[in-house]
Amino acid sequence: MKQTIALLTYLVKWTLLSIPVAVLAGSLVALFLWLLDVATATRHDQPWLLYLLPLAGVGIYFLYKKLGKNAEAGNNLVLEEIHQPGAGVPFRMAPLVLATTVITHLFGGSAGREGTAVQIGGSMSDWLSRLFKLKAEDRRMLLMCGIAAGFGAVFGTPLTGAVFAMEVLAVGMMRYDALVPCLAASVFADIVCSEWGIHHTQYLVTTPFVKDLGLAGFLLLGKVILMGAGSGLAARLFSTLMHLVKQQAARFIKPGWLIPVVGGTSIIVLCWIVGTRDYIGLGIPGITAAFHTGGADTFSWLWKIVFTVITLAMGFKGGEVTPLFFIGATLGNTLAVMMGAPVDLFAALGFIAVFAGATNTPVACTLMGAELFGTQHILHFAIACFTAYYFSGKSGIYSAQRMTLPKNR
Repeated sequence: MKQTIALLTYLVKWTLLSIPVAVLAGSLVALFLWLLDVATATRHDQPWLLYLLPLAGVGIYFLYKKLGKNAEAGNNLVLEEIHQPGAGVPFRMAPLVLATTVITHLFGGSAGREGTAVQIGGSMSDWLSRLFKLKAEDRRMLLMCGIAAGFGAVFGTPLTGAVFAMEVLAVGMMRYDALVPCLAASVFADIVCSEWGIHHTQYLVTTPFVKDLGLAGFLLLGKVILMGAGSGLAARLFSTLMHLVKQQAARFIKPGWLIPVVGGTSIIVLCWIVGTRDYIGLGIPGITAAFHTGGADTFSWLWKIVFTVITLAMGFKGGEVTPLFFIGATLGNTLAVMMGAPVDLFAALGFIAVFAGATNTPVACTLMGAELFGTQHILHFAIACFTAYYFSGKSGIYSAQRMTLPKNR
């Protein structure tokens, strides 16, 4: 009886604590997504804004230098505070990253949304933990709720958001004690975001699932494994270049405000070289097109890696995940054409598998496939994500992520 009462008390406590996190994170994410739409539309209507990208980068640099302090660490600060509580996640992180991400997109940087949403959730949850005077362990749990709420709301994938928050902290370990709090926070935040009138992009996979134990079934399975391996290698390339470019820029480009000037100028020059602006911004039209035959150029995925690495490693703000979706979907399109596989299915596989490899979260990404594309291909989703996880190497895009168990013993 005592155990039952304790369990019910725990569930009620964390459901009640998750609600304010969800309301704040879901509302701010809704505002953020609306502002992103406005910024993207404005950039399309005023293409000359791209030429102000270096100046915008300087503005972002001085905003963080003046106001950012430890908020500059971004997602890694949130993860570190869960591992080892310290000075906390500052309240200013949320408005600062929201504003600078919108600026990045308005002037043509190639960035995503997840990083901003996670930082919003982490900042709000840490503020609430201080307001409620929670002890250290409960503060860790509420920070995980903030990650789940931000992620679930920004992509409209509440189940993925919950599992991502538990899986991203450490490679080889999940915090199952946070399952109910994270799920409650993610679900409520997604509802709140939707109630503000935010709608998420819909992707369609029409290829039917056939459980064929014959030659055709084994051939498709082999192609899915190759797709997963290619996605893992693409994720490894992305992560390696992100860390390398950031280190080398800080080493060789002085003073610090000159780094975003070089980065912004490089983006402008690259747009001239490739003759298109398809690789700046979120790249949602490119992702959608990749689900159709002829919807992606052979090296679209590589160009998106270059544009995104320069943007994020050289001082601009935003997330990595939506660009990873672009990279994966276009890579899937390319490999599907080469191997004679279903284009829409392989675009979906790349979409989630590159993300799985870059973040070391194969379970969350498998569930994302089910939430975004339906459950009929969940076996193929799992195979691609798990394969990408092994091929992506030891590190990922989050330097604060800990290695609890090696991928290969």
